[in-house]
Amino acid sequence: MAPTAGWVPEGIDMERPSAARLYDYLLGGGHNFAHDRELAHKFLGAQPYAREIARHNRAFLRRAVLTMVESGIRQFLDLGSGIPTVGNVHEIAQQADPDARVVYVDYEEVAYAHSTLMLADNPRATIVQADLTRPGDVLDHSETRALLDFDQPLGLLMVGVFHFVPPERDPAGIVATYRDIAAPGSMLAFSQFTRDLMPEEMDRVVEVMKGSRDPMFPRTKAEIAALFAGFELVDPGIVPTALWRPDPGLDDGSDPARAGIYAGVGRKR
Repeated sequence: MAPTAGWVPEGIDMERPSAARLYDYLLGGGHNFAHDRELAHKFLGAQPYAREIARHNRAFLRRAVLTMVESGIRQFLDLGSGIPTVGNVHEIAQQADPDARVVYVDYEEVAYAHSTLMLADNPRATIVQADLTRPGDVLDHSETRALLDFDQPLGLLMVGVFHFVPPERDPAGIVATYRDIAAPGSMLAFSQFTRDLMPEEMDRVVEVMKGSRDPMFPRTKAEIAALFAGFELVDPGIVPTALWRPDPGLDDGSDPARAGIYAGVGRKR
């Protein structure tokens, strides 16, 4: 798809691919550029099930949000939200309760620009352009403070994003900062790529992504479990995405050998 003035932010570097636009392409979206599609084709060469993995990660997000809604949560902080596509958090949450509030966070220009347009008429949802690895920039932002009440339970969403956080940025410290500001009863939904399930494919993906704007850092199940410190995992724990409370009666592609991503949800004690 050729860029059009309606959604391409001024001054954006269309030559350097981004993870948000790659994910958009894998999900069948149109907010991506030629270099993003070129990288996506290399990604698919390294991981043939990439589209399926992306689809199941998105489905996990929906099920996690619904689980939070059923638990009484009515406000959400979606970190690394990416480019809006079908089944956004505010659509899921506000269908259950029109008063539900959502703050999206992404540093990618197209994600921010398109989200801003989409949310222009929604007073209970907004987008903050910030780096999630700098929690202070997110939590102290005026838009965040206007919509979220940190004295009430919060739905923290870190779905398909932390494999872009390098070890030297202190992932555990980042998660802990968001956890500590959240009230008891808050919940964390987390998913990311792992080398545990498809090691050869994961090694190839890491190599493909090395030269991109967003290199990848897969984590083991034990490393992911450590990020849930201060949260009590809900059933079924940390599992491949399609095995996390799958929709009954649907062909969810639950073969763990093709999952690529672990997912889990925890509740703050």
